[in-house]
Amino acid sequence: MSEFVFLFRHTPDAAREAMGVPERAQQSVQAWLTWIRDLEKRGHLANPGQPLARTGRVVRGPAREVTDGPYVEAKDMVLGFLVVEAVDLAQAAELAAGCPLVAGGGSVEVRPVDTLAM
Repeated sequence: MSEFVFLFRHTPDAAREAMGVPERAQQSVQAWLTWIRDLEKRGHLANPGQPLARTGRVVRGPAREVTDGPYVEAKDMVLGFLVVEAVDLAQAAELAAGCPLVAGGGSVEVRPVDTLAM
């Protein structure tokens, strides 16, 4: 089995919409927990990850310039991540298709975890 990072992306407006009303927030959280527990039960959850704050900083270039980020003009933003174990990229993408965020118009970026040659 190999490890894959799932990066959860959505527009800022849609993320607020999903969590804006207590009843909707509760439904969203329940759907996520059900999906994550299923990944765990099936032996695919390597690391439950964390949600990410919607603010941060970007450090860029040789001068190490620090700017606010993520950028408001971005079409979508990374909301969080988790790490799964799957046989290959195709299976990882199949697992990602079950994410509740996808049904709500968001996306899951599936990236293989690479190893560093030492």
